[in-house]
Amino acid sequence: MEIRFACKEDAKRLIEIYTYYVTDTTVTFEIDIPTVEDFENRIIQISKKYPYLVMEEDGEIIGYAYAGAFKGRKAYDWSVELSIYIDRPYQQKGVGRVLYTTLIDMLTRQGFAMAYACLTYPNPASEAFHQSLGFDMIGIFHRSGYKFNKWVDTCWLEKSLNTQNKEIKSISKIKIKD
Repeated sequence: MEIRFACKEDAKRLIEIYTYYVTDTTVTFEIDIPTVEDFENRIIQISKKYPYLVMEEDGEIIGYAYAGAFKGRKAYDWSVELSIYIDRPYQQKGVGRVLYTTLIDMLTRQGFAMAYACLTYPNPASEAFHQSLGFDMIGIFHRSGYKFNKWVDTCWLEKSLNTQNKEIKSISKIKIKD
């Protein structure tokens, strides 16, 4: 297995993985499947500042993870929100752990202070996964989303990455493995 930075040419495959999460789960609150162009733009925009990673096995993408802005205000620049999506045949096989720990390591080396993850709640498997990586539950937001004709709660988890830096390094200066 190999981890590399995503590129816009990966958009079609990423949508293939993501479609299940949109159409069959509340893992994402997205209702409509994004277009290839939408996904290409997401990859391009996110990759300007944050890691957007894909994991491949035998040349095929089997999962992806990325960080993005936590909030749009300048004072939040040291915080990131994480997302991860693994192709269903590769779930529960350690792919997510390797991909997520690589993402977290890169964000730490970039100088970010805090990482946040928003999960649908309850979601015992994802909660346990995040907690095993050092995330702590910090709150539950009741009825924060509406999907599949039902209200869905979310919970937020946080992980301290680096509280000393006052500068974020450019993603272009960070290698996947140090």
